[in-house]
Amino acid sequence: MVRIRLRRVGSSKNPIWRIVVADRRSPRDGRTIETIGQYNPQVDPSLIVIDADRARHWIEHGARPTRTVASLLRTKGIGATGS
Repeated sequence: MVRIRLRRVGSSKNPIWRIVVADRRSPRDGRTIETIGQYNPQVDPSLIVIDADRARHWIEHGARPTRTVASLLRTKGIGATGS
């Protein structure tokens, strides 16, 4: 099963997240299929950049977003179902 989830990048105590498509069995920061966006909660307002076309493509092909990513997708106006 494929998931759309967050992958942590950035230095210690400075998390920046990439929104990625990955197999659900791979570790959080492990191998990914595709990077479709980024999320930085430390700036005001939070930076959310998502490739809407690719997100819709993966959702149509069965990828399920995690709760956090589903919330980010709704914030950007991209329809998604939760996990």
